[in-house]
Amino acid sequence: NRWLKNTFAGATYKEMDQMALEEAPPGSAGLFFYPYGNGAERTLGNKNLGAALMGLDLNVHGRPHVFRAAQEGIVFALNYGVEIMKQMGLEVATVKAGRANMFLSQLFREAFAMVTGACVELYNTDGSQGAARGAGLGAGIYRDTKETFVGLTPAGITEPDMAKAAQYKEIYQEWEANLKKLLG
Repeated sequence: NRWLKNTFAGATYKEMDQMALEEAPPGSAGLFFYPYGNGAERTLGNKNLGAALMGLDLNVHGRPHVFRAAQEGIVFALNYGVEIMKQMGLEVATVKAGRANMFLSQLFREAFAMVTGACVELYNTDGSQGAARGAGLGAGIYRDTKETFVGLTPAGITEPDMAKAAQYKEIYQEWEANLKKLLG
């Protein structure tokens, strides 16, 4: 998202989010983003896919579509990992996130909740505090997640909207089918 902002946007993150929410539909009118531009990816079997933008129609897509496709593509990539976790028997019902980075975006939070089916609890912390608390839980300092997060109350909660979730599931399935083609 930072790369997109610095390279193309000429807008703040908040402006990018507003444009994407107001001017591009879910699924970005068939424009898909694959956010794998940082090297080999474990969820892809350590393949180095590279980032990709698929379905670009110069007569249809503008900046809002690209901004939305980027956010949705990151959500879809995260969900791809969540699906792997589910295959391992793990369930993701709630995601606790600091009020930072991608979770500052209303679009990102909503899309994440719709695609994963998980409730997103947003806290007035950053990722470092969450990582420290999670490490404490893993090290046995805390007995359970309730004790781990004592003293923190959600600053906002995004629940999956089942009406939107069905639409996002279809969009995700198309994104995933394209990903499999890219992977060969």
